[in-house]
Amino acid sequence: MNTKDFQALNKEQARKNLPLYANPRNVAAGSIRQLNPKITASRHLDSFAYALVTDLGQKTHKEEHLILKAFGFRTNPNNKRVDSLGEVFKIRDYWEKNRGKLPFEIDGIVVMINSEEYRRRLGVVGKAPRGGIAYKFAAKEAETIVEDIVVQVGRTGVLTPVAILRPVSIGGVTVSRATLHNEDEIKRLGLKIGDTVIVGRAGDVIPDIIKTLKELRTGREKTFHFPKEFCGQKVVRVAGEAAHKVLNPEKCELVNHRRLYHFVSKAAFNMDGIGPKIIDALLDNSLISDAADLFDLKDGDLLPLERFAEKSAENVVASIQRSKTIGLYKFIFALGIKHVGEETAIDIGKKFIEHRTVSRPQDLIAVAGKLRLEDWQKISNIGPKVAESIFEYFNDKNVIIFLQKLDSADIKIISPKISAKFLKLKNKIFVLTGSMQTLTREEAKGRIRELGGDISSSVSVSVDYVVAGAEPGEKYDKAKKLGVKIINEEAFLKLIK
Repeated sequence: MNTKDFQALNKEQARKNLPLYANPRNVAAGSIRQLNPKITASRHLDSFAYALVTDLGQKTHKEEHLILKAFGFRTNPNNKRVDSLGEVFKIRDYWEKNRGKLPFEIDGIVVMINSEEYRRRLGVVGKAPRGGIAYKFAAKEAETIVEDIVVQVGRTGVLTPVAILRPVSIGGVTVSRATLHNEDEIKRLGLKIGDTVIVGRAGDVIPDIIKTLKELRTGREKTFHFPKEFCGQKVVRVAGEAAHKVLNPEKCELVNHRRLYHFVSKAAFNMDGIGPKIIDALLDNSLISDAADLFDLKDGDLLPLERFAEKSAENVVASIQRSKTIGLYKFIFALGIKHVGEETAIDIGKKFIEHRTVSRPQDLIAVAGKLRLEDWQKISNIGPKVAESIFEYFNDKNVIIFLQKLDSADIKIISPKISAKFLKLKNKIFVLTGSMQTLTREEAKGRIRELGGDISSSVSVSVDYVVAGAEPGEKYDKAKKLGVKIINEEAFLKLIK
């Protein structure tokens, strides 16, 4: 939404004695979500096209823009191809100073490698393409006072300090809280309760304390200390980390709330229409004690709760029952294992289906009981701390009881399809170096994992194969020195056929 249309919209809001909108970004997002298309149409939204997914013979990113423009799409008139990083930095600096001249708001620039072939070969890490990068501008800033520091607890029992700020407007958004992350961040900032601080919004979105103005202290400021107890449990600092956590998170009621919020979330069981307020009501009225209890709820159980009519009770129960069939990776993510996000959940899932098709929670118990700590440590994308966390989780008696409850609730897990030759590369570790003509790096990794193999980023004696493409690097030399088997692209393709 351009700035003029945003200002006109707020004038109309003021005329109707309605609340003003904070910024164009929020209005644009809210307009897209409107159920009534007439409201969306009235908001005068606009867009630029930046990418062409169809292969029309384009060799460069610039050609993509030219084709899009020829088709009648709007393209950004400020797009520019340059020949050096120095020119990139000049453009970034120019638009940071002059972004106010644009008819819409921006928070940075995006730099893309022009060659389509190079970008394809560079691939993607997680959700981030190697062939592009976003340069964010410095956050918009404001001065305010830290009125208090409170702690919040997460689903794993980790405590996060949060600064309660005297409300201040930053870029059209009123900010009253900012996360302080951990004790080390508070020490780095030299922050005390009552301090005057500079607050920004990282990426023009997330409130963040940038600097403490110690010269403005009055002497009435107070040092913050982490609580020794939280929700009746002892608080300890995790060895080797900056985090504080409750010693027995399973006995902390607030942790249980957080775990359930995570369990029903879109990225996990995706229980549509069931948010924190409903979870809180179910827990507060002792209708559930853990996530497995959700699947036993009946319509009549919900009717005594405030704001629950017959139809809304039916909808909640129906949503829960619909979620009982779930993909393996989403199921593992839903469990809320410490240090395990969506990407690591995929790696864990692949480890399970090396051993058997997982179709119910009981299958996880059966496989995990046979896996040792070193088995988890062999997965290339999982480090020692994460491996230890996974091993401890699946060997916890309370977790086994919880998985058994989910199994009794008739949870059905859908595993990715496994080919007949899935175990062909089982326990084989590969290192990829150089570029291949037939496959991208990500495609090669995916094929290895599909066949049960693992990927390592470094060469060691435990590696089975080093796949050497064109212009291999130091990994090739190290493999020769260690006597690790080296195969070319042709031999690799035969291996994975």
